[in-house]
Amino acid sequence: MSLPKPTLLIVGAGSIGERHLRCFQSTGRADVALCETDGNLRTTIADRYRVGAFADFHAALDTGNFDGIVICTPAHIHIPMATAALRAGAAVLVEKPLGTNIEGTDALLRLRDERNVPVAVAYVLRFTPATQQARALLRTGELGRPLHAVTVSGQHFPTFRPAYRDIYYARHETGGGAIQDALTHSAHTMEWLLGPTEAVFCDAAHQALEGVEVEDTVNVLARNAGVLVTYALNQFQAPNEKTLWLHCEMGSIKIEFHRNRWGVLRHGEAAWKWHEAPVEDRDTLFRAQADAFLDALEGKNTHLCSLEEGIQTLKFNLAALDSARSGKRVTL
Repeated sequence: MSLPKPTLLIVGAGSIGERHLRCFQSTGRADVALCETDGNLRTTIADRYRVGAFADFHAALDTGNFDGIVICTPAHIHIPMATAALRAGAAVLVEKPLGTNIEGTDALLRLRDERNVPVAVAYVLRFTPATQQARALLRTGELGRPLHAVTVSGQHFPTFRPAYRDIYYARHETGGGAIQDALTHSAHTMEWLLGPTEAVFCDAAHQALEGVEVEDTVNVLARNAGVLVTYALNQFQAPNEKTLWLHCEMGSIKIEFHRNRWGVLRHGEAAWKWHEAPVEDRDTLFRAQADAFLDALEGKNTHLCSLEEGIQTLKFNLAALDSARSGKRVTL
């Protein structure tokens, strides 16, 4: 006799909320409902996916019907919503970043432990096969200690998010700007590969995007567990590309996210040895993340970003913003 499927509530029906709804639904492993305050959007998405819908988050929680809550609202209300979901006894998957300040994170940790349910942050790059495979090699120690790491990335944001002026992105207070929106993915990936960030020096500016004043270009120098790290990112370049290098004592690793491959070049070798790591489309990563969250509900170990790791990357975001404003190096 099969067990009943877990019930999930997707909170927020913007582009990322719709993607989570679609990907959880496509697993066939959960019954999914939607919560969205905008009536027209709520009706559109609920009809498109044929799911039940709520207009009020707390009213939905009060039903007691949900095993898991997936929070896809602007970042400044992530922590209060995650706290309410935990108090209602539900597991939580919250979109990145975890928040826009550190307030409430200690209470969230305590409540997670009291309720003994999974809480994860949706840093989806952990589910790229290239990252997982490169990390596995790094952890064998075959290349020795990592010493220096670099990541360079960018895209033409108006092409991929044409509504950027009218959403959370336009204001730091709601999780906007390149640091909290895009760079946080790179920072979290580095922390997953190397360990927590220890110090940050950040230079950031608004260079090109029309209709907003938040930074769209970022350069960061950091240290992660003694490794010197460099980040470069902008949100207006023509190519949609992201590359990460890890230089170790006995060789280097390169991940080309835009080519879905990673390579190794050991000292004394003349050419990269490439490993293809195909990703069919962007939903592939979100389906893998959805399956991982459902696995976590069953008590299994997964690649999900833990609450502690999400708090650590939130500290990176805040340190980078602080450094960019002050012009000073910030120690975490």
